Amino acid sequence: MLFLSLIYLTFIMLGIPGSLLGSSWPMMHTALGVPLSSAGLISIITTGGTIVSSLFSHRVVRRFGTGKVTMVSVLFMAAALLGAAMSPSIIWLMLFAIPLGLGAGTIDAGLNVYVAEHYQARHMNWLHCFWGVGAMIGPLLVSRLSAGGHGWQTSYFTVAFLQFGVAAILFFTLPEWRRRESAHRLEDISRPTQQAHKSALLIIHNKSALLALLAFFLFTAIEASMMLWGASYLVQVKLVNAQTAAGWVSLLFLGITAGRLISGFASIKLSNERILRFAGILILVGFVLLLLPLWHWLAITALMLIGFGLAPIFPVMIHETPHNFGKEDAKAAIGLQMAFAYTGSTFMPPLLGYLYSAISFVWMPLILLVFAAGMYGCIHFLFKHRMPAKA
Repeated sequence: MLFLSLIYLTFIMLGIPGSLLGSSWPMMHTALGVPLSSAGLISIITTGGTIVSSLFSHRVVRRFGTGKVTMVSVLFMAAALLGAAMSPSIIWLMLFAIPLGLGAGTIDAGLNVYVAEHYQARHMNWLHCFWGVGAMIGPLLVSRLSAGGHGWQTSYFTVAFLQFGVAAILFFTLPEWRRRESAHRLEDISRPTQQAHKSALLIIHNKSALLALLAFFLFTAIEASMMLWGASYLVQVKLVNAQTAAGWVSLLFLGITAGRLISGFASIKLSNERILRFAGILILVGFVLLLLPLWHWLAITALMLIGFGLAPIFPVMIHETPHNFGKEDAKAAIGLQMAFAYTGSTFMPPLLGYLYSAISFVWMPLILLVFAAGMYGCIHFLFKHRMPAKA
């Protein structure tokens, strides 16, 4: 249990940097003297590094082991955050975004595979729940430190040193990592691998596959956009100060965290279809409330509902992969779905950021409401056009 707790702790630390930029950016862009939309450049570089490292993580982990690769990746992230805290301009922030993304992608892919292979399925739900804990800590940390008169650099320094601490723990547990991995090495070698090398184009053979891929794209576009621009929307449209906005955005991550915790138990009684439909409705209601120019408490409620609705979609859709693509293509399909998901989270937030800057941030909830309606439509027709399956 202590070893599993270390994996959870590492995933918490993986979640913090993802929300740190969006929460800090209302202060950062003013201090650095750059446009508000410039956060999109940093985001796309970070996610680009994540995509690259995810694609090669399997080979790296196979050669060096999950424990050693995870430790080095955490060090990459710690060094990148430390460098970002000392950056005098956005150019340096963009440079340090490269190792930040490379480290995050390797940790994400490596630990997901490790937990899937060595632990029961429910632990995968809890793993992503702890990512939500980290994502929630980021805005709270920014809000608390800025309220105390500290600049955005202090938040980055704090998270960097926490990352160095986790890397030290991982270093001292490397013998345990090696012992556990060696016990499963024969099983890994004997496992068939021909499906993993199947061409991605060959597995897109039905309407269900295309709908699933589009749903992943839209989901990550919504989630990443809210993470990056949520605080800026509150500052620009709801006219709250930057410190308060960072605190409010933490409610989005609270909803994601609580939703993943609850959905793990809900999946025992409810089908995947019901969970996905209910989650989609929550997201739609949340964006409608965020769009209304009413009391601030509605915005707070909206952020919670959106986070709660987003929570189960990614893990449940991954679970539905054999039904959407066929069991024989499931392994190749998961990689293709991840590619579509990363594409949505990489390109849509910066593009939307430029759009909001050109027109107005007032349009943000409406645009994301359209995305959410499209995702809900994909989920609806996904289940309508194939045979029902057990959750």
